[in-house]
Amino acid sequence: MQMNKVLLFHIDSCTGCGLCESVCSLVHTRTTNPARSRIRVVREEPEGVYIPTFCQQCEDAPCIAACPTVAIGRNQLTGAIEVDRDLCALCEQCIEACPFRGIYPDEIDQVVIACDLCGGAPNCVLFCETKALECLESDAAVAQKKQQALQDWRERLSAVEEQFQSATKQA
Repeated sequence: MQMNKVLLFHIDSCTGCGLCESVCSLVHTRTTNPARSRIRVVREEPEGVYIPTFCQQCEDAPCIAACPTVAIGRNQLTGAIEVDRDLCALCEQCIEACPFRGIYPDEIDQVVIACDLCGGAPNCVLFCETKALECLESDAAVAQKKQQALQDWRERLSAVEEQFQSATKQA
């Protein structure tokens, strides 16, 4: 029986503290190294904008289609995207295919990593003090909430990227 959980974020609640990154890397790698976390926070410090990025568990996951070694698939129990470490060639085609910047290279283990929802109880949610992250059972209302959150995410990230490009051109 598939659980179909959805990890949602509330972009205006994120303070950029990085606790989610630390907890995630600790749970998955036994190190507190944000570069090995399955959730990343894009930080635009001068504006105080913090944008969490992680696997959105897309229904038609472009990462799965892009993987030439069939290393990416869905967990039959949780429905979460998972990477088979033994099959991953670290070609990064899945990273390029991800529209949400939710797959990352783990240079130490030489594989790509993506949120696996921690088996249905994401630790990042448990430790997020501002409740910027929540994990809900998927239904029509939650799907609508997720779409709104993704739209907000795209708008906020586009604005940050535009500001960065403007600043780079002026420098």
